[in-house]
Amino acid sequence: MTPAAPFWKNKPLDAMTRAEWESLCDGCGRCCLHKLRDEDTDRVAFTEVACRLLDTQSCRCRDYRNRRQHVPDCVKLTPKRVAAIDWLPPTCAYRLVAEGRDLHWWHPLVSGDADTVHRAGVSVQGRAVPEREAGALEDHVVRWPGRFPRDATRPHPEARPEGSAPCPIP
Repeated sequence: MTPAAPFWKNKPLDAMTRAEWESLCDGCGRCCLHKLRDEDTDRVAFTEVACRLLDTQSCRCRDYRNRRQHVPDCVKLTPKRVAAIDWLPPTCAYRLVAEGRDLHWWHPLVSGDADTVHRAGVSVQGRAVPEREAGALEDHVVRWPGRFPRDATRPHPEARPEGSAPCPIP
C-alpha cells in the first residue's frame, strides 16, 4: 500500500484544518521583519528589523495568540491574503503551497526537526535586529529576506536529523 501524500500536497490552503494551517509556518521569522513600501513605485524593501514580539533566537512570536492587541497592524495570514501579499519570502510555505510547489527539505514538516530551518540558514536567527534597538528602519534595509538562501538549496548532512532522508527540492 502506498502511503498517503502529505496534507500540503493534496489540500488547498482554504481546505486545511487550523492545525494543518499553523503547522505550515516553518518558524523562520522572515515575515515578522519590518518592510518599507515606496509610495511612488509601490516597491517593497525588506529590513533586518524584527517586530517587537519576535523572539530573535527562537524566531517565534512571544505572544502569538494576542499579537494583534500589541501590534495592531500585524497581518493575519489567510488563504485569500496569501495570494495577494507581495512580500512573503520565497521560502514561505504558505506561498509555496499556494503556488502548487512542495515544501523544502529544511521545513519541519519534511525534516521532522524544528531546528533545520535555522541550521539551513533560512531563519532570521542571528541576523535580525530587535525593533527597540534599531532606530530608523531606513538604516536597516537589506535584500536577504526576499531571496532564497544559497546554503538552503541542498540538504547538508549535519542539518538533517539522524537517520532522516533528504527531500528533493522541486
